[in-house]
Amino acid sequence: MSVNDHSNITILKEIAELLNEETEMIPMLKGALSKFLNGTKFETGWIFFINEKGKSELVAHENLPDALAFNHCQHLSKGGCWCVSRYRNNELRKASNIIECQRIEAAIEADIGDHAGITHHATVPLQSGDERFGILNVATPNTISFSDEELELLESVAFQLGSAIKRIYLTKQEQEIALVQERNRLARDLHDSVNQLLFSVTLTARAGIEMSEQQEIKETFKEIQQLTQSALTEMRALIWQLRPKGLESGLIEAIKAYAEMLNIKLTVNVSGVIQFPSRIEETLFRITQEALNNVRKHSGVQEAIIYITVTATDILLVIKDEGRGFVIDPELSIPSIGLQSIRDRAIAVGGTADWVTEIGKGTELLIRLPY
Repeated sequence: MSVNDHSNITILKEIAELLNEETEMIPMLKGALSKFLNGTKFETGWIFFINEKGKSELVAHENLPDALAFNHCQHLSKGGCWCVSRYRNNELRKASNIIECQRIEAAIEADIGDHAGITHHATVPLQSGDERFGILNVATPNTISFSDEELELLESVAFQLGSAIKRIYLTKQEQEIALVQERNRLARDLHDSVNQLLFSVTLTARAGIEMSEQQEIKETFKEIQQLTQSALTEMRALIWQLRPKGLESGLIEAIKAYAEMLNIKLTVNVSGVIQFPSRIEETLFRITQEALNNVRKHSGVQEAIIYITVTATDILLVIKDEGRGFVIDPELSIPSIGLQSIRDRAIAVGGTADWVTEIGKGTELLIRLPY
């Protein structure tokens, strides 16, 4: 066994240990990339995730020269790319030398920093079985081609990374399933206990109104009935938030059913094909829930309009009411907890949330999500 063989086995073992310990995706990728670069002749590297539609996202990088790191990796993140194109066309099967890289060339031509002799890179797909996730690129200063041995080592690391990515995805799926199961359990418990108790109190108050002859007692029972009915509506909304009924029949049907439960007259206008990943679909539903709750509680009206526009890369959700509106305090970044929740959910999936409102002229909520 040569010295290089022994060194390669050592670095692969160290990377395997790190991958087995790490449970978060981005720290795992950065840690493995750093360890790989420190133990080999490769000096810089970066990883793209590429989704089913071919959209690439730079998710990790290490030791980039100034030209490539400039402005949050501007030139690495945009423009044409031979390796990404080959991946999209399912032509990138193994570790390969890249003859030229349009993104590196663009960064050098822009003259926005030292490229440290990085002009070419090697690339390898990240996959587990038939499931593909993206590509790993590595480079060395003043090197235009890598040896078969170096490419074989790169393939071994890519295999480890692909397996680790798959493991983390499966773990997250298991966690999501466990979370859904717990939500369902809480929803059942609330429905079977608190919800039923509130319903019983409502019936008792109604009976009290009919049985009592004194007006003061009747008014008391009416107030109890109204308060209990309001609490019952809140409880049903909470159960919906824990377990969104109807989502299995489609996002639009679930939204309409929720609006009906809140006694809101809802008009829905859709442009484009409604077919999203489950995470995006649930985010849209949760945001709409919160927005409709705000309409019911604060707008003073029981009507709303929803516009959903779907493009090749984004979803625009607009929720509009003609209610009382509100004044935005310039000293507060977010006017309410509900709006903060909406913005947090949008940001969590890489989107944005804004609103336009004026006293007496209603409120318009604008959500944009990538997918």
